[in-house]
Amino acid sequence: MGAELGVGGTRPLVRVDARDASAVTAALRSALSGAGPAVLPTQLPAEALLSGGPGLAGEALGAVPEGVVLVIETSGSTAEPKRVMLTGDALRASAAATYARFDLLFGRARAAEPTRQWLLTLPASYVAGAQVLMRSILAGTEPVVLGDEHFTAEGFARAASELTAERRYVSLVPAQLARLLDASPAVADTVARFDAILVGGQSLPPALRSRAEALGWNVATSYGSSETSGGSLYNGEPLDGVRMRIRDGEVQLAGPVLAAGYLGDPRRTAEAFVEDGGERWYRTSDGGRFERDEATGRERLVVTGRLDNVIVSGGEKVLLDRVEGIVRQLRGLTDAVVVPAPSEEWGQVPALVVEASGWALDGPPPGAEAALLGARALAGDERWQSVREATGAAGRAARPALLVLARRIPYLPSGKPDRRSLERLVAGLARGVGEG
Repeated sequence: MGAELGVGGTRPLVRVDARDASAVTAALRSALSGAGPAVLPTQLPAEALLSGGPGLAGEALGAVPEGVVLVIETSGSTAEPKRVMLTGDALRASAAATYARFDLLFGRARAAEPTRQWLLTLPASYVAGAQVLMRSILAGTEPVVLGDEHFTAEGFARAASELTAERRYVSLVPAQLARLLDASPAVADTVARFDAILVGGQSLPPALRSRAEALGWNVATSYGSSETSGGSLYNGEPLDGVRMRIRDGEVQLAGPVLAAGYLGDPRRTAEAFVEDGGERWYRTSDGGRFERDEATGRERLVVTGRLDNVIVSGGEKVLLDRVEGIVRQLRGLTDAVVVPAPSEEWGQVPALVVEASGWALDGPPPGAEAALLGARALAGDERWQSVREATGAAGRAARPALLVLARRIPYLPSGKPDRRSLERLVAGLARGVGEG
């Protein structure tokens, strides 16, 4: 659809300050009605707002196809930045399917439609945050906004107390869920009052989910991306209208929630969105498999990791997401990150990054941001050996060869680990360190 795809007219695109949730909501409402331009929420730096320089909110950014109302800028996992164009129809379909699935998972709606309200904890510049605003528009309610403060369990509880609707929802990333799980019983009681807790952005460690469910929390895992209007599978099952398949090991999705394409990038659009038998499919670049749920008999998708997050170590392919998933199931390592590190002997090796405060060994020396140890130096450490043993199930080369003790793991505003920063950090530390 639209000029980007070769038919129809165009409409202007403007930038909106993503830190102002009310401004983004108002702009989305106007775009959905057809009266206003399409919206690109951007996390503008404070200095840009103060200086009046380039990048100000309200800046005109050219034109998009007529049906597009929202553009999300994303760099993905490894690629150059992309601007994903989402139509009003796709956003409405996703929001409506979300409420239908929540009612199915956590109790059907009464005859009279209940009021629904969201707590916004994620930036509106990311699809998960923008979708909270879109679902709020569909529900006819105003979300409660956590604000710019650093996410804390106490701040979450204070914001949650402002919710007034009959049904209450929140979208989180695993790191935020972990902070809530480690908080006081009073905070746990507050979280338990949410009718649905949507957790996405990255894989949720089974241990965290088990702890949440033991507290009676209504957790649903979300899988999707900006290209699918956010989460399009909950608990591994597609939302109404969404279809899934696996081709050559790659997860592919179809349905009304798909994006129109990438703004100004027809080549990438053609590569990511393919026609097959008259149906349009999105190639996720994720690996996956189907498993049958023993309780329901329904088929569920299990995502095994990014197909492009692969290294070749000593001639063997290693899926780093799979290694990380194994490590995160070990006690005390739910926040661990696995990234590639250069190796003179093997080409590349997996490096395990953890926060020093959570590891029994001495942390980084005073004034240092991180310290790195090779496998030989860790030979006598039981915890390291448990990591090596567990990951060995994925192959010899999958076992982490280096341990990085960081003062803190950097996170993006979306709540995901900043993997690129960690890769640069590890590359700078790794050279000359024996892996063993």
